Amino acid sequence: MDIDPLRITGWWFLGFGYNFMAPATRSSLLYHDHEVSKRHQVLLLFFVLVLLIVPLFARPIYSPSRQLLSYSELHPQPTQQKSLSSSSSSLTTAANNGTSRNATDREFRAAAHEVPSGPNPEQNNESAAAMEALRASSVPSLSNIPNALHQSTFFKPKLINFQSSPFIPSWSFSSTYHKITSTPFKVFTITSSSTVSTENIPPPPEPKLETKIKDEKFDWFSKWYPILPLCDLDKRVPHGKKVLGLDIVVWWDKNESSWKVFDDACLHRLAPLSDGRIDKLGRLQCAYHGWCFNGSGHCKLIPQAAPDGPPVHTFKKACVGVYPSSVQHDIVWFWPNKDPEYKDIVKKKTPPYIPELDDPSLTKWFGNRDFPYGYEVLIENLLDPAHVPYAHYRIIQAPPPKVKIDREGGKPIELGVKQLDINGFIGKAEWGGGNFIAPYLYHAYLDPTADLVKESASSSGNKAAQLFFGQKLEKPKVLFTFFCVPVSPGNSRLIWCFPNYFGGWIEKFVPKWMFHIGIDLVVQDSDLYLLHVEERKIMDAGLANWQNACFVPTTSDAFVFGFRRWMNKYTGGQVNWGGKFSGTIPLTPPREQLMDRYWSHVVNCKSCNYAYKSLNILEVSLQVITFVSIGIVAATKQGVMSAAARTMVVSMAIVCFVASRWLAHFIYKNFHYHDYNHSSH
Repeated sequence: MDIDPLRITGWWFLGFGYNFMAPATRSSLLYHDHEVSKRHQVLLLFFVLVLLIVPLFARPIYSPSRQLLSYSELHPQPTQQKSLSSSSSSLTTAANNGTSRNATDREFRAAAHEVPSGPNPEQNNESAAAMEALRASSVPSLSNIPNALHQSTFFKPKLINFQSSPFIPSWSFSSTYHKITSTPFKVFTITSSSTVSTENIPPPPEPKLETKIKDEKFDWFSKWYPILPLCDLDKRVPHGKKVLGLDIVVWWDKNESSWKVFDDACLHRLAPLSDGRIDKLGRLQCAYHGWCFNGSGHCKLIPQAAPDGPPVHTFKKACVGVYPSSVQHDIVWFWPNKDPEYKDIVKKKTPPYIPELDDPSLTKWFGNRDFPYGYEVLIENLLDPAHVPYAHYRIIQAPPPKVKIDREGGKPIELGVKQLDINGFIGKAEWGGGNFIAPYLYHAYLDPTADLVKESASSSGNKAAQLFFGQKLEKPKVLFTFFCVPVSPGNSRLIWCFPNYFGGWIEKFVPKWMFHIGIDLVVQDSDLYLLHVEERKIMDAGLANWQNACFVPTTSDAFVFGFRRWMNKYTGGQVNWGGKFSGTIPLTPPREQLMDRYWSHVVNCKSCNYAYKSLNILEVSLQVITFVSIGIVAATKQGVMSAAARTMVVSMAIVCFVASRWLAHFIYKNFHYHDYNHSSH
């Protein structure tokens, strides 16, 4: 029996008309009541005519007698115009000579990894999304690829005959499937035969290999998250932080010799425990009323409770929430779930492991920074090497290109995403590659087998690599590691680590805070405002419209596109904040507040904080010396002090005053606010 969609449509119209009328009117129709109003008679006549006329134009979607369509039928020429529904029905026809309908269906689906077309809203929605993505651009680009490609919903002929449209270039999609013993992959290649001029448009990025995982969603609250490096944590005081929208306090429990992570709220009146102190017994004490908690979160003291009264401190209500915590790679981590079942989660699942960060022969330079833009923008910026010559001009010296096309030295960069699944993706580059481990870890590495590294085998670049690693580069080595922590909407935190072999002797002569001054200029000042404004424009366009709002036609954007694709496919395009936020981001503050260094880094860095306090003391001391020197000269009688001594004291006062003014400027510029104007560089 043929399935007649138009006849079904006619019956649907009749049923709709029948249910549209009032119950009393339906009753009068059933029992031939001649008092039916003229309006309802007209409606009834309309639906009956639809039922009679529609079948005349019907054609079957599936017929066992039809043969499997040829390639020319699946891809009609411009003179053979077919409707979208005809193309869909052609794809799902799967009959073979002399075989049964069911057997043919199974063979066709096994060959095409697709299912017959039908009234499936999910398929129609995804096909519509594919068409909208293709209409968004008049030239081939990565932004035209649909957000979510599914093994059962991606139909080649279901797109439309683009050759008949003067506004949309024609596309040819080809899918190749490789059988791998562990995990199946799908390769998507894109070619263009459009008549639209693409003389100056670079080719689209390399094909991407994507793992076929059905209906997987990323769980943001079942991962370990880094808080701060150990070098920036003071065991004498508690530290308050926000991660994934959770307010937490990190403190050192000397009784158990371990770092603890609690809810940053005393259960008495919800005062922040991070503003408290660690008492002489090693307990975390709330600064509001003195309640004390041990490393297990149990309340050990309520000073206001009567000694002979009920032991209210033992009540469960008085206990503070405790998160599982761990230390790995000299970083404190926590698991964002206080449920007792996760108490020993570290025995089952550990934080991400990077061998270079656990190598005792390597020196590891750590740092951290809070940013006034979101986690997504932070990762995109780190995944994008093409912005370095421009956003960090004269700050980071990139290798010069063979052919210099502008002052900054920009050049094409070959990047590609080799594999993408729920755990992140593997990226390949001309110097090696970079891996994104969901949701926050990105590390880049040098590969001695990469073309760019081979070319520089006898150049200064390879000598620099040997200096950096302390030996000849014979196997891939991690260059840098970035941990991008989601804090709250519009805010993020970066923890970075640069493993190297030569830093040990440098740290003996150069303090860490001097390195951080240079990194501050690179990491924060030079592109901070650009990224802050960029995020707000993306939010205005809508997170779901990122691919339409942004044009990413070159291979240098492959890592960025891979990350956005991962976000769209596995997280719905945004971070799960556990219902704490509405999705809005903070308003843009004044530029000086936006680019402030003190609260975003100095207070969170032990080395910079110590330097800041020391330099302020030195500045005050110089001012005191200045005023004391002038006072001595003014109070001393003419004959008591010689002219030479008087001149020397006055000169010293002037030098101290100038030094104090210069030092005040140095402190403000390097520890508070350093503006960066791209037009002047």
